[in-house]
Amino acid sequence: MDAISRLKLLSSQMSFEPDTERRTTGGLDTLAHLPWRAVPGKNARYSTTGSAPPSGTSQVTRPSTAGRKASPSAPPSGTSQGDALSKPTCFTPKEKDQAFVHPAQLPNGKNILLLKTLLSSACERDCYYCPFRAGRDFRRATFQPEEFANLFIKLNQSGAAEGIFLSSGLAGGGVRTQDKLLDAADILRHKLGFRGYIHLKIMPGAEQAQVYRAMQLADRVSVNLEAPNTDRLARLAPHKQFLDELLQPLKWVEQIRRSEPAYKGWNGRWPSSVTQFVAGGADESDLELLTTTEWLRKNVRLGRAYFSAFSPIRDTPLENKAAVAPLREHRLYQASFLLRDYGFDLEDLPFADGGNLPLESDPKLAWARRHLADRPVEVNRADKRELLRVPGIGPKGAESILRARREGRLRELSHLRKLGIAIQRAAPFVLVDGHRSPTQISMF
Repeated sequence: MDAISRLKLLSSQMSFEPDTERRTTGGLDTLAHLPWRAVPGKNARYSTTGSAPPSGTSQVTRPSTAGRKASPSAPPSGTSQGDALSKPTCFTPKEKDQAFVHPAQLPNGKNILLLKTLLSSACERDCYYCPFRAGRDFRRATFQPEEFANLFIKLNQSGAAEGIFLSSGLAGGGVRTQDKLLDAADILRHKLGFRGYIHLKIMPGAEQAQVYRAMQLADRVSVNLEAPNTDRLARLAPHKQFLDELLQPLKWVEQIRRSEPAYKGWNGRWPSSVTQFVAGGADESDLELLTTTEWLRKNVRLGRAYFSAFSPIRDTPLENKAAVAPLREHRLYQASFLLRDYGFDLEDLPFADGGNLPLESDPKLAWARRHLADRPVEVNRADKRELLRVPGIGPKGAESILRARREGRLRELSHLRKLGIAIQRAAPFVLVDGHRSPTQISMF
């Protein structure tokens, strides 16, 4: 199988973790009632009928490469002018279409084209939910580190990919597999001069020195916890060790960030760290997932958590388990952003008796109906924390209101609209100069 065919196979097999935190002027809330449509695929994601996916998700659709040819006088974004890049070699249009590069937005807000793929889909673990589990009958593919690095640079030179998210199946143990990922990243950085975005996966069983090296090469590192605790993980991956193999590397990441100077990291700073959970795969509750997420955020400074709604895979032990509604995934993202960016606590979230969030209403709106319907917030007196509790007002909107109040009182809802506030959502829960909008609260 040639290199392009292997890349196509590996990228299509990967269960993509979104690398995007899209924001709008209204914040999280403006996404709550957009018309969602499922994107066809093995693990369907949500996208809007507009141009932006919901906060915390990615559009699994192939971007157009039209108009993105590399300039003959300058290296493509994320590369340096070295001998390795002096003679760009471009993919043919057909090859570009097969490369599985996806639009993504980085934590700093920059939009790039990101190649998300595996170094190998061969795996010795038998995780119950995973398409790569040992013994499953499907076609696998593998790249050697230098071969893969050279292929990615070809993509980068053509303008088809500006960053990379690299993971792998586990073959020969976590240490050996991690060495191959590190070799690929090291070749990209120090032999081929690539200075763009790299997200590296940390393998189960990786050693502390390997975690340190990954942090010297990558802009972001991640460890997939998959489940919120030891007992739940045993239902998904009986041979993974939650504390020693998965949680410990995240602790090492934070230990290194706290104990070592930032100049030792890539480009003078240490990478962010993230994780992913298979939502519903182990019959865990949303409360369990978000409790673990909050612990990680507070104790190891986790940048964020990704949630992937469980979807059964043919020829796995869980192939007959019902798929989890993708809307549950979306509610988990909304709740996690409320905890991280909006000042909410776990106790504020509207969990049902079983510990799950209601699917029929986003958690912020549910909280507001319970707490603000009879006690609306006066936008001319509320502090930032109070403003962030109002549906339709996000972090940027709250800052805009605070700035506008220094110039004078806000007297009409139209003033809020000019500040980028989603007034249809905010109006039932605010007073503007002592007056409440006649808009009634929708209960649906």
